[in-house]
Amino acid sequence: MRLDDSDRRLLRQFVSAPEASMSDLAARAGLTDATCWRRLERLRAAGLLRGQHAVINWRNLGYEVEVSLRITLDKTNPRAFDDFIAAARLVPEVLEIQTFLGRVDVRLNVIARDIAHYQQVYRDRILPLPHIADLEALMHLSDIKQTESLPL
Repeated sequence: MRLDDSDRRLLRQFVSAPEASMSDLAARAGLTDATCWRRLERLRAAGLLRGQHAVINWRNLGYEVEVSLRITLDKTNPRAFDDFIAAARLVPEVLEIQTFLGRVDVRLNVIARDIAHYQQVYRDRILPLPHIADLEALMHLSDIKQTESLPL
């Protein structure tokens, strides 16, 4: 799909203020309400906009610890990926599951209330996951840059 200047301006405004009303978004993008709505619908239909979501500040809910687990699976079992991912999806403290090509097969983003809670989650829910050959834990300290937007 080719984007024109109006599409790019609309997307910049939408990314910067996804909670804005249609009228406010249209005004910010220099479009009429109807044109803004039509363009957003066209962008959604083309698969460019996949949806909107809430961003939850987990720390404000009492989750102070975030750990990235880099996992290498035992690939001698042909079901290793499927079994592992199916089981990892059931762990409530796992916020994100990513797969990779390379030495690391899977990355899990895990949250916990504190270190004691993380140790419990690690022992009771992570270590029993199937087909783990190697696991490396990286404690999250801070977010330097976190965005889903590209320069438009």
